[in-house]
Amino acid sequence: MSALLGIDLGTSSVKVVVYSTSGNILGLGSAEYPILTPRPGWAEQDPETWWRATVHSVNAACQAAGRPEILGVGFSGQMHGPVFLDKAGRLLGNAIIWADQRSASLITEIESTVGKKILAEVCGTAPAAGFLISTLRWLQIHDSGRLEKIGKVLLPKDYVRYRMTNEMATDASDAAATGLFDVARRTWAWGVIDTLKLPREIFPEVRGSSESCGKLLPDPAAELGIKPGISLAAGAADQPSQAVGNGLIEPGLGSVTLGTGGQVFVPLSTPVFDSEARCHTFCHAPDSRWYLLGAMLSAGMALRWARHTLGCDDLSYQELDRRAETVPIGAEDLFFLPYLVGERSPLMDPHARGTFVGLTLRHETQHLIRAVLEGISYAMRQIIETIEGTGVKMDRWVASGNGLASQFWRQMLADTLNRPLLRGNDANAAERAGVGAAILGGIGAGILSGFNEAQNFAPRFDEVTEPVPGNVEGYDRAYARFARVYPLLKDWFPG
Repeated sequence: MSALLGIDLGTSSVKVVVYSTSGNILGLGSAEYPILTPRPGWAEQDPETWWRATVHSVNAACQAAGRPEILGVGFSGQMHGPVFLDKAGRLLGNAIIWADQRSASLITEIESTVGKKILAEVCGTAPAAGFLISTLRWLQIHDSGRLEKIGKVLLPKDYVRYRMTNEMATDASDAAATGLFDVARRTWAWGVIDTLKLPREIFPEVRGSSESCGKLLPDPAAELGIKPGISLAAGAADQPSQAVGNGLIEPGLGSVTLGTGGQVFVPLSTPVFDSEARCHTFCHAPDSRWYLLGAMLSAGMALRWARHTLGCDDLSYQELDRRAETVPIGAEDLFFLPYLVGERSPLMDPHARGTFVGLTLRHETQHLIRAVLEGISYAMRQIIETIEGTGVKMDRWVASGNGLASQFWRQMLADTLNRPLLRGNDANAAERAGVGAAILGGIGAGILSGFNEAQNFAPRFDEVTEPVPGNVEGYDRAYARFARVYPLLKDWFPG
């Protein structure tokens, strides 16, 4: 028996999918790792923990699949945050991941130096704390010694692939999310890099997401328990990977995802830019496709925080749903801003803060949980309205991520958006990024002919959550009040 391997390196865990060439998941493996916070506002991870977790998960997935022959390997990975290697290819400390806020105070200065219009229409995005552009600027000012030692900068999935092949490269979809990439031309934005006086030599070669990017070396192959010499594809960032796994290649069908963060993903045949840079235009995994992305930083993360802070760790998320369902729409005039680590789309404000507004003696745990779920849903509606402001319209949305596995939350979001949400018939819907990674590996190894064939593996989206007309009006009223809160508090949040 033969199969493909997809490695999905997330923020809190790595998930590995063993995927048959006929389109079935044969085995799964996963392992968690921590986010390190050595100082307030900092978020780091040790890339070696990624590697150890990957070794464990690959072995577990292959064992669960009955040890098939692996013909190709692909990658999906958390976006934005850099791994620094010295000129000998050794790690220069921890990776500074996407959730890091240390560069927040430099965003305005970067925009002024480069020009917000150039950033929006060349790089496809405003800078944000945790993006490579902002982190490198922070190093220039606060840790120039480390910057001078850098030989290459890699993105998270690229480091894992580097451990397997000894080749340093990235792909266009991951490079596009750095703020230093010309997304239309699919090359590094050398003009922006030179304006910021960053060293050109630290930026790696850019490959296609499904392009072969080295072969598995004997030593890592022995650790992983698979044969050496097989082809590894460059892989893609997590959002385009899950899109490939869901068959979201061509325009017409978008996705809303609630995981640790929240994302709205819209495929494009040509780049479309938001002139105000409130959402991102990035490169899709296929070389001739792009996508609009709206990203909120704290979705499931906010729910986990609330569960822990309210002393509900012993309650399942299903039980939290049941309790929240006893509270009417609007949580009895209680609102939650889900900006626990600042916010990206559409606010692009690293100084935004999470906030409960309207607390009274009547409000209990179930009200707070409902307000958290509603606040996240309202923030997703703001993102979709921002994307539609670019002229891109989308009426069909796939519901993805662990958060929207909850029927209660999925119905809430459908009612808030007043749009049907589609969900696949796949019992492993949460593994679509890993499936997308495996598909990229299959194309890179020549097992699959290309993205057209890969679309045959997409799930059927035959589970439809329709908005309930009686609920839509209530959510509209509550949303209108929610949308007024942040502008009132913006200048009060600490800068």
